[in-house]
Amino acid sequence: MVRPASDGRRHRRFRRDSKSIASVIAVELCAVAVMFASAVESVQSFRPHIVVILADDMGWNDVGWHGSDQIPTPNLDALAYNGVILNHHYVQPVCTPSRAALMTGRYPIHTGLQGSPITPAEPAGLPYQFKIMPEYLRDLGYRTHIVGKWHLGYYRRPYLPLNRGFESFLGVHNGYCGYYDYMTQWEVDGNLISGFDLYKNETPAWEHVGRYATELYSSEAVRLIKDHDATEPMFLYMAHTAVHAGHRGRFLEAPQGRTNSLKYILEPNRRTYAAMVTKLDDSVGELVDALRERDMLSNTIILFMSDNGAPANIDALYPNWGSNFPLRGVKGTLWEGGVRSPTFVWSAQLQNNPRVSDQFIHISDWLPTLYTAAGGDSTNLPADLDGVDQWNSILWNLPSRRFQALLNIDERERSAGIITKFDTVDPTRRTWKLVVGSFGRGNVNGYYNSGKSPLNPAYDYNKVINCKAYRALTTLFEPTTKEYKMADLRRQATITCSSQSPLGSNYEPKCDETPCLFNLETDPCEKFDLSPNNTAIVQRLYNTLKLFRRSLVPQIHQPLDLPAADPARFNNTWSTWAF
Repeated sequence: MVRPASDGRRHRRFRRDSKSIASVIAVELCAVAVMFASAVESVQSFRPHIVVILADDMGWNDVGWHGSDQIPTPNLDALAYNGVILNHHYVQPVCTPSRAALMTGRYPIHTGLQGSPITPAEPAGLPYQFKIMPEYLRDLGYRTHIVGKWHLGYYRRPYLPLNRGFESFLGVHNGYCGYYDYMTQWEVDGNLISGFDLYKNETPAWEHVGRYATELYSSEAVRLIKDHDATEPMFLYMAHTAVHAGHRGRFLEAPQGRTNSLKYILEPNRRTYAAMVTKLDDSVGELVDALRERDMLSNTIILFMSDNGAPANIDALYPNWGSNFPLRGVKGTLWEGGVRSPTFVWSAQLQNNPRVSDQFIHISDWLPTLYTAAGGDSTNLPADLDGVDQWNSILWNLPSRRFQALLNIDERERSAGIITKFDTVDPTRRTWKLVVGSFGRGNVNGYYNSGKSPLNPAYDYNKVINCKAYRALTTLFEPTTKEYKMADLRRQATITCSSQSPLGSNYEPKCDETPCLFNLETDPCEKFDLSPNNTAIVQRLYNTLKLFRRSLVPQIHQPLDLPAADPARFNNTWSTWAF
């Protein structure tokens, strides 16, 4: 007969069994942890790298894919023809508001930045209670970098890029500077205040004086790509100062050799501007080639846009001789020339269906859109965002998820604009735009010496096929090589406005006192005010503007803080001055 074990023997056996079980559990937990870490690494490696290229003050007609023969942009064109050209992409009328909308996913009226750009010596910035794009992407494991122009405030350290989610920064804090000396000038009471404004992280980068800005930013972007661990997702915000005007009295600067290569452009300022555009295009080619070299291109999303239209009117505060042809208006206005941006998005995922898209997109959409593209769940973003997640619409060529965009409400200037897609019979057939107010110098045509000219060379598709960006694409797939295919996309992306107003070719409706209504499907150049015969639609849109007005945050602009912010107090640099 087997005698039962004593309590002591049972306890010892239990302890031995417990240790054995614990060991097995520990091994299994360790294996699970390894598998989880491997899964996280696998998820990270499949998150796409994201490159956002933001041009500054570039006009609608200053790129080849919109039908211009004057300025060659082969690298941009190559990406556009093999991606999705967004022909109905809207931004804000000036610099700071567009950048705020891009970073926050909110209309500027909800951040207090709906007015003029932040000026040097102004104690203001994008309020830091708003989480912005690089912070969201860092939550998903992204390494984040900014190269170029910040222009969202720097008077206190919490506003600086490295405190807003970026881990590196090479660029300028203000809205513009010289292209070789990086000096920013601002006139106060007839006196010109000048200071150096190029920083590496939070240190003045005097060592780069003499290097052309676009080339400097390009080399920094290439360096970041080459030094990047390609198993980690990367977010690169490439915010060029090109092609914004620089110094008073020397607005435009470009390498002389490049300017000389464009002698067919007779107007000297327009010629220099064109040289600046081509240098920006070169930069895009260098960036794409670096992505190819690091084997990152196949898993990269590239978004290109301008922050607003060109200040083509020569009496503007900082003109650049850009062109928004044939669109009406310029930077600083709510006309199409001020807020309709040359934009495309490229990804290897889109190469099977390159197209010109009429999807309705606003710059605030890119935060939720890129967050989704990065593998995030946009439903986890704040519910009060104005931006709409458009990634699946772009990826699968579905209808836009946006039916309405607030262009702006400026309570100080007393101007406003809104676009809505609706029709009592067919919602896809009408795009209504309501504009009310005036825009100072902005009631002018949006183009300058940029139309067809016998001196302009014919558009050269071979330049597209032989550029760096195109050659990089050939390592992934067979890009669009047939001239007729590229020509068809170019034709679709080109706006024509052959109709003239009954009151004459130079007549443009004034909307200073009563709202004007335009049908952008039939009249993208805003020549025909349809408000007298569509009072119900006018009232509906005007009521919508009034609803938006209720949620408006007053502008945060402040008087200049001088002499506290004077660069003379900081070794002649524009520096953080309030601590």
